[in-house]
Amino acid sequence: MLRSSVFFSSLSVAVLTVTGCNQQNAQLAMDSQAADSSETSVMQYQGTVVEASCGQCQFDLEGSGCDLAVRIDGDAYFVDGTKIDEHGDAHASDGFCNEVRQARVSGSVVDDRFQVAHFELLPKENK
Repeated sequence: MLRSSVFFSSLSVAVLTVTGCNQQNAQLAMDSQAADSSETSVMQYQGTVVEASCGQCQFDLEGSGCDLAVRIDGDAYFVDGTKIDEHGDAHASDGFCNEVRQARVSGSVVDDRFQVAHFELLPKENK
């Protein structure tokens, strides 16, 4: 009888140890997957009208020189895929360093930068 008590006690400890390890490993795997999914979030936009201007001069983004940026829902992002001077003289009186303009864009935000697929500067509204 003593042998069967010892056997069942040992078996119970083994089961609890294995179960505990598996639950801990499963939780670590779930935590790892959650971290991976949050790092790879991509926001995509198709034909969205946004504000466009110089990131440093108008949107107070950190950087040297003058670089094209867009502001979407209050958040500003530097643009990759087109340059500020491809849309006129940035330092002209109506250029991106002096005015915020409207643009229709398609692309996605990846790593806090807007990867542009399409950029169309919209005509200024008459006031």
